[in-house]
Amino acid sequence: MSEKIETRAAADIAPQPEPRARVPWVAVGVFAVVSCGLAWLVAAPLWARGQGLHDPLLPLIAMAMMLTPAAATFVAIVVDGMLRGRRPARDILRELGMWPLRPVGRTIGTSLAMIVAMPLIVGAGLVVVGVLGLAEFDLVGFSGFTELIAAQLPPGQPLPPMGLVVAAQFMMIPVGALINAPLAFGEEVGWRGWLLPALRPLGVWPALLLSGAFWGFWHSPLILLGYNYGLTDGTGVLLMMLACTLFGVLLGWTRLRTASVWPAVFAHGAFNASAGLGALVIAAGSPTPEAWLASPLGVITCGVFAVLIVLLAAVGQFRGSRLAARLG
Repeated sequence: MSEKIETRAAADIAPQPEPRARVPWVAVGVFAVVSCGLAWLVAAPLWARGQGLHDPLLPLIAMAMMLTPAAATFVAIVVDGMLRGRRPARDILRELGMWPLRPVGRTIGTSLAMIVAMPLIVGAGLVVVGVLGLAEFDLVGFSGFTELIAAQLPPGQPLPPMGLVVAAQFMMIPVGALINAPLAFGEEVGWRGWLLPALRPLGVWPALLLSGAFWGFWHSPLILLGYNYGLTDGTGVLLMMLACTLFGVLLGWTRLRTASVWPAVFAHGAFNASAGLGALVIAAGSPTPEAWLASPLGVITCGVFAVLIVLLAAVGQFRGSRLAARLG
């Protein structure tokens, strides 16, 4: 009986290519240069036009920038293939954690869990903001959100039932995770799909921390315009590197736990879909806390990330026996 169980378990694990014995530093360097270079190239119109975050092109440019890590991944794979020899496409897909989805249950379960976890993480940050008295929230009348909607409607037009509108916004987060997934994939195939496994020979923690810090640095073209924190100097970049390092540990854990990039993709999409939760529950007339402190990627949320990382580490989730046996 035990032999049958072991055979069945082995069949549920996707065959993996041989793990790297050392970091492919040439390919990593190419990935770093191409991803950052393309990010600055895509964001250049925002700097050239002089409108900064008020530029109507900002949403399109931000979305296009999310695709640059995928382009950098393609170039890095080509360079790595020139150095290591050509590999079958199926091996490359396995190395990136794209296919096959085995073990299926763990991959799907982790993806669903992360979709649920993201709004809870943002919500936990809002709770801390409220406890510290940095903002006031209205969870009954949703007065701040009501004012926002009223300002966008023609004079005299009645407001919809705000409780239902807010409930619908919360229920749309899983849908938003799916809608955001293609763009989130553009980033995650680079950070967690390629870069994290490429750095894995350094050890689990160095790979997680370095890949996350670089993810934050890659945001520099937008952060230096005041994106996320309202800061236009290196302080904003450092804050983004801190946030992405901590968030990247959580996303990287899903990659190492499942050998799949998809849980990180859906978690990234769900987090982006949850970023506006504060606007739904803030009270009219509430003080506005500093973005660097209380935004979805501010210091307070970084604290929430850190607590979750400590809890995962305490229960052994970063031990080798709990992680996928092989990554490319």
